[in-house]
Amino acid sequence: MSSKVTKLLSAYREHLSVPWQSGLASIQRIIFAVYDKTDELRLRANIDEFALATQQAGKQWLLVDLTDAFPRWMAALEYRDAYFESPEDLSGYQTGELTEFVTSLAAKLKQQLTEQGGPDTVVALMGVGALFGVARVSSVVESIKDSVQGRLLVFFPGEYHPENHSYRLLDARDGWNYLAVPLLANS
Repeated sequence: MSSKVTKLLSAYREHLSVPWQSGLASIQRIIFAVYDKTDELRLRANIDEFALATQQAGKQWLLVDLTDAFPRWMAALEYRDAYFESPEDLSGYQTGELTEFVTSLAAKLKQQLTEQGGPDTVVALMGVGALFGVARVSSVVESIKDSVQGRLLVFFPGEYHPENHSYRLLDARDGWNYLAVPLLANS
């Protein structure tokens, strides 16, 4: 395991060592595990260590991998061939966020969270980098945050800027402000 992933795991373990308060607002139950995009494969190779840390803390683990969410959604579309010929016909194509995809993804995630998540569950979102260019991570998180009963852990390949609580996915030129709890590999 790389030293950065080890540090991120250590920060996660430390965060889990604090007893969970009940009655927190959904925004207070969101954790962004921020790491360098070059560590994606190392993180994936060691994801079981995060699951183990969660279980050792007496919590449940639910891993949701979004890596292939967009290709699966696109493959299920009846008119997908037409969209491949004219992608600008997809709503949100120009803004970089396909609203129909985000709505569909959020509905599926909410259903999964309702069926499998509980108040002692860490829901871990992995593969959010694959959303780059088709959905904003912030939109997905905002749409599902109230359905998470325990904690939402977002594995985030990008940067965090503490001076303004700004997150930047991959090499995006701009980011967004979000008040989630950041866990950093370099902390």
